[in-house]
Amino acid sequence: MYARSTTIQANVSAIEDGVGQVRDVVLPELQAAGGFVGLSMLADRGSGRCIATSSWESLDAMRASEYTVRPLRHQVSQLLGGTPHVEEWEIAFLHRDHRSRPGACVRATWLQTDAARLDRAIDAYKMGALPAIESLEGFCSASLLVDRGSGRAVSSVAYDNVDAMRRSDERAARVRTSATEDTGAHVMEVCEFELVLAHLRVPELA
Repeated sequence: MYARSTTIQANVSAIEDGVGQVRDVVLPELQAAGGFVGLSMLADRGSGRCIATSSWESLDAMRASEYTVRPLRHQVSQLLGGTPHVEEWEIAFLHRDHRSRPGACVRATWLQTDAARLDRAIDAYKMGALPAIESLEGFCSASLLVDRGSGRAVSSVAYDNVDAMRRSDERAARVRTSATEDTGAHVMEVCEFELVLAHLRVPELA
């Protein structure tokens, strides 16, 4: 399974219109594309940072979709008032306790490690970090996307609501510290978002 993320630094006042465009125009177009399995969108209404991520059954399906996606991406970026930054990932792991509900939030952590040690980091995430994350109040789901060429990764943990996410701050920080010490990974950035769109058929990946 693979994913393509598009990050746009949007005008805050345009976010709602951008969400509507992704939901009402982009999603139906992608649903007609071969190998499409899901679309999500994160938004930080304070900073304007928005991330839309499409998921695909294979690398070939994701690459083949670019012809369809390119004009849609341009339309959304024009509406949001920002320049799109596109990244491609392998979905290394996905675990869902339950589907997200209105008001769900996501804490995303970007990591950097030696590409040669990436498999070890993935195993450490599954065996060490995940059991601790699952025990956090309001836990909804967790995923890990990786770029094997660069050693970059992003972990996303969804919570039922912002209060549950905020109450998990200290415990989540301890989990990050333990996981990075075990694998030698470096935390590049931690950000919190509203999960404004979640249309996912991605199967659980253990």
